[in-house]
Amino acid sequence: MQSARSRWSTEIVVSAGVVILGVVITAAGGLHRLLILAPVMLIGGAAWITFISLVNALVQNLAPDWVRARVLAIFILVYQGSFALGSAAWGAIAQRAGIRYALIYAGVGTIATTVLVFFARLPDSTVDLSPWNHWRMPVVVKEVEVDLHHGPVLVTVMYSVIPERVEEFVDAIDEYGRIRRRDGAYRWGIYRDTEAADRYLEIFLVNSWPEHLRQHERQTQADRELGKRLNSCVVAEPEVRHLIYAYSKET
Repeated sequence: MQSARSRWSTEIVVSAGVVILGVVITAAGGLHRLLILAPVMLIGGAAWITFISLVNALVQNLAPDWVRARVLAIFILVYQGSFALGSAAWGAIAQRAGIRYALIYAGVGTIATTVLVFFARLPDSTVDLSPWNHWRMPVVVKEVEVDLHHGPVLVTVMYSVIPERVEEFVDAIDEYGRIRRRDGAYRWGIYRDTEAADRYLEIFLVNSWPEHLRQHERQTQADRELGKRLNSCVVAEPEVRHLIYAYSKET
């Protein structure tokens, strides 16, 4: 596998493994002699191991540390769940059409999945997911400390945008909104000031104060390029405010 990875891209190696596996599944429907079937199945098994090992490695490498366990859990759920559903589906087809035709259909379907390369390509190299903790820690006055165990937390970021780069800023901040939601915000928005055309207010809500502090650790080095692009569109350092929900004493 290492020699193949050094010569071809991840997408080509994975697609080749899928095609070989599909051909083996299709061929297995018409092979009945063990001496022929055994080496064919060996090739198919090698192709499957190549595919699943590369995908499994990509899933782990493309997830940052703080969410890797959850990503792997979802991956295993989909992976094992597909086995269960596929077994039931192809078993039903085999019962109606016969094992040979079920294997042929399954093999052709496996080969056909390679068209996904046109819609969702696999990356050749992983991005740098080490933490990029560039935010300053929020200042909390003593009078507010007692309320920090409440939630939610509203964070506002005021930007003064260079007039000539408004369109670029809006595109960049829209991408940044995905990062905010990825890192824990359950609501996000960007608003333009009606009294000053160059001022934009970004707001997002987080469930609790500890959750917001964890947001400071969740941005990665891969997000830095977008952060630089965003900062190049503003004339000064954005103004950040943190607000905690104010509960009445009765509640």
